Amino acid sequence: MVRGYRANVGGGYRPLCVILAMTACLVWADAAHAYTVKDVQHGGTLTGKVTLVGEVPEPRGFNLITFPDPEYCGRISNGKGWRLLYDFAVDAEGGLKNAIVLFEEVEAGKPFEVSVPLIEARDCTFSPFMTVVRNGHAVEVVNMDPVMHDIQGYETSLVTGARVIFNSPLIMNHQHRRGDLRATHNHAPGKSLIGPIRLSAGRRMFYMQCGFHAYMESWAMAVDNPYYALTDEHGHYTIEDIPPGTYHVVVWHPRTGPGQSVTVVIKPDDHLTRNFVIQAPKGNWTAYRVVENPRFGLEALGYPVDIQPLVELQR
Repeated sequence: MVRGYRANVGGGYRPLCVILAMTACLVWADAAHAYTVKDVQHGGTLTGKVTLVGEVPEPRGFNLITFPDPEYCGRISNGKGWRLLYDFAVDAEGGLKNAIVLFEEVEAGKPFEVSVPLIEARDCTFSPFMTVVRNGHAVEVVNMDPVMHDIQGYETSLVTGARVIFNSPLIMNHQHRRGDLRATHNHAPGKSLIGPIRLSAGRRMFYMQCGFHAYMESWAMAVDNPYYALTDEHGHYTIEDIPPGTYHVVVWHPRTGPGQSVTVVIKPDDHLTRNFVIQAPKGNWTAYRVVENPRFGLEALGYPVDIQPLVELQR
């Protein structure tokens, strides 16, 4: 039985997205002991900001004619037949969203409750892009689209490569009018898919991708204690109720792997600030690029296609 499964929330299934493939493996030691809940007296707080250093990489480009459902999935595109995937969400001051700041090897502290992540497939996008999971639990994915998706979940390692955890179809949502590309998602979610997460020893990263639409990605980190935070749209984070002690703190982003790590001493009722930086990838960091090539234009489909970015003309 999959633990932590929540199917019915507010009268319907809550949507959940798939998170599966990783470019890097975190070689972080497993906690020596199981986490224990205890009353934290005079706990401290760690706040700060994660900044991306260097030029923000261009979004990855996927030619829509090479994937199924180009018209519907083209609701989000550049208007010229290319789907764009923004791996790095950075504000004007370099603040990086979707980075995780994590205390390692905390054996006891505040209650540790991580619900089953809910991921939604909407307009051929998985949301959220980054989340956290607990090993031995699961993720729940719900389809809001009138097209079929194929959910593939992975763990990965630079040493032994990726390992498939699950691979299941996510049937189309028949409540959405497929022929009406202007239709909004004011309908009930489709039947949810529950994917179990059982990571090999020493592995911490989980990645999910659609087998039909490669531009649909979602990432997660398996955590073993509640002392973590995901950065907001300005790169800020806050971690509270930290038991006094000395800890190793790391920062990580799904497209760069581990970033800075520091040793932090938390004193009773302490309020510390620690800022982190992550180096942006340089050079040809991806093979997925937007190119002008008439041999692979919309006419290559052999029938009239009108791909309109009705949801968003991506920046």
